[in-house]
Amino acid sequence: MVTKRIDIAETNLTDLLTLVEEGTEVILTKDEVPLARMLPMKPPRKPSLHAGMIRTSDDFDEPLGDDFWLGKE
Repeated sequence: MVTKRIDIAETNLTDLLTLVEEGTEVILTKDEVPLARMLPMKPPRKPSLHAGMIRTSDDFDEPLGDDFWLGKE
């Protein structure tokens, strides 16, 4: 990812957002001191994208036995 350092006195929000939309990381500075960072957002996750790919056993939430806690398993 390309990173650009930009002084806040030399730009406007529209220009910054255009850079971020293009995939550029923007470091906002004031008198060469970093103040904030703007990054492109990752696309939102889609629920049920892999439905049926994971199985949970019937005893998933049952307490673990003493053998487990005593290191015998």
